Amino acid sequence: MSINAAADVQGDMTPERFSELALAIEKELGRVMVGQREVIRLVLMAMIAGGHVLLEGVPGLGKTVLVRSLGGVLHLEFARVQFTPDLMPADITGTHIVTEDERGRRRFEFQAGPLFTNLLLADEINRATPKTQSALLEAMQERQVTVGDRTRPLPDPFFVLATQNPIELEGTYPLPEAQLDRFFFKILVQFPNAADLAEIARRTTGTDEAELHPVASGAELAQMALLAREVPIAEHVLERGVATVLATHPDTPTAPVEVKRYVRWGSSPRGLQTLVLGARIRALLDGRFNVALEDLAAVAPAALRHRIFLNFEADAAGFTTDQVVAAVLQATG
Repeated sequence: MSINAAADVQGDMTPERFSELALAIEKELGRVMVGQREVIRLVLMAMIAGGHVLLEGVPGLGKTVLVRSLGGVLHLEFARVQFTPDLMPADITGTHIVTEDERGRRRFEFQAGPLFTNLLLADEINRATPKTQSALLEAMQERQVTVGDRTRPLPDPFFVLATQNPIELEGTYPLPEAQLDRFFFKILVQFPNAADLAEIARRTTGTDEAELHPVASGAELAQMALLAREVPIAEHVLERGVATVLATHPDTPTAPVEVKRYVRWGSSPRGLQTLVLGARIRALLDGRFNVALEDLAAVAPAALRHRIFLNFEADAAGFTTDQVVAAVLQATG
């Protein structure tokens, strides 16, 4: 199906408007982020899908700046939590405090935590203990928080964009597998090249400071998400996605040698959901209203790298999950 033939698939949000908004968001973010175009594109894709993002990279690469800038560009309420080893779950979700009314009568009142926002930056999430990390589990999956005897819904939309330093750095705690699976994408933020590094210095050491302007709303983001789910996917493309996820499991006959040797546990069904939805969004961003095989391959690393768990032999050999994904794509291609 051509992009023009799909012009009225989802109300006022046409494929043309979808591309226009996406390009405007990326252009505005590019005013504060030097390079990192692929990172910006993947973060935007995840937010259109309504998913959460885990950004991994060494300190100083602009991860926090990107997330903070998203709040301004998308006109969303923004909150930041700096994760530290002494952070407690109540510091995030909120707690009950004792208050007095005008008559001096005391009562308990719920004081909402920073979790009650549209866009939550969980900065250096792997520096907090697993107890505090787990406070995000219910919020990320059900978009609600249970404190005491009440369950409170979170604002709509709600996104968690978490940053973490590479796990080999001291003073970090690995994220639980169940929480990793709740992230739509895990995106690796690479160190900039020489040209980008020089441009960063020019922008950040002078007197000019970029001023961001909102170019889209939460409602428009929701319309983009609905349109993306309307993009058709052919049966053979879906079957390729199924085969890709199955091949990440070492007990599957179609698994490549690298998976059988180095993988302890493969992707969950959420990995397939992410592959398909991410491929649909990528097709729209590329000006197509149908999913191609290359769309699946393009989003596979970000969709699967945090859902594949390696064994000790892989650690000893220096084998990474990205290498596993590459072997799987080659075996199923």
